[in-house]
Amino acid sequence: MSYETLIFEKKEGVGIVTLNRPKRLNALSFQLKDELSAVFDEIGQDDEIKVVILTGGDKAFSAGADIKERSTMERTQTEAYFDQLKSHEFYKKLENFEKPIIAAISGVAVGGGCELSLVCDLRIASETAQFGLPEVKIGVIPGAGGTQRLPRLIGITRAKELLYTGEFIDADEAYRIGLVNKVVPLDQFMKEAMSLALKLVQKPPLPVKYLKRAVNVGMQLDLSSALDYEAQVFAMLACSEDRKEGFMAFVEKRKPVFKGR
Repeated sequence: MSYETLIFEKKEGVGIVTLNRPKRLNALSFQLKDELSAVFDEIGQDDEIKVVILTGGDKAFSAGADIKERSTMERTQTEAYFDQLKSHEFYKKLENFEKPIIAAISGVAVGGGCELSLVCDLRIASETAQFGLPEVKIGVIPGAGGTQRLPRLIGITRAKELLYTGEFIDADEAYRIGLVNKVVPLDQFMKEAMSLALKLVQKPPLPVKYLKRAVNVGMQLDLSSALDYEAQVFAMLACSEDRKEGFMAFVEKRKPVFKGR
């Protein structure tokens, strides 16, 4: 399938999705969101792809919603509500995508662009990266999960400061507060993301898939329920062919051959 607002390529078991609206700093137009949803459908059906890198290239990850596109929209409160529910479904689709997603971030990741990075599993930032949720400055609040995911990731007090002020933070501060996993020079951020992706490609696919599910589901539950869910996932994997292969390979001191079942 061909795309107008993004570039999709495969390399060594990694699907690389690059947002491609450079003149608009990769603002999330309706078309871009539709194509992003479609490319993840394509990736989900491709068994050769084990990990996804989502990036916007060197200059910008994403400046968020395409305000120019939306500035003339007139909607009732009910229409706005149901439109936002659709937006939540889009972001949750990526958040719960069964393959790990690594965000490779350079330049601005603000507004909806920051929220897009929050639904990725891991975040590698270049030294030029900037993060922020400035919606308060234009009379609204983050509406794609920012008020909920950011506090869960960095803590309520720090999140409220960023949400209330709408100020941007740089890559080093994002690393300090736990928003990103690593900060590297601009000419290294894609190489670093690819290096991390290739590490994950080598891992058996079943436990990686269910690790993601266990963490995501568990974060929405009380501890006792989450531990019970973890036990269910563990029990299922304990009966898998890959678990048996992994144990035998360990005993026989050889490299395991995992089949994903």
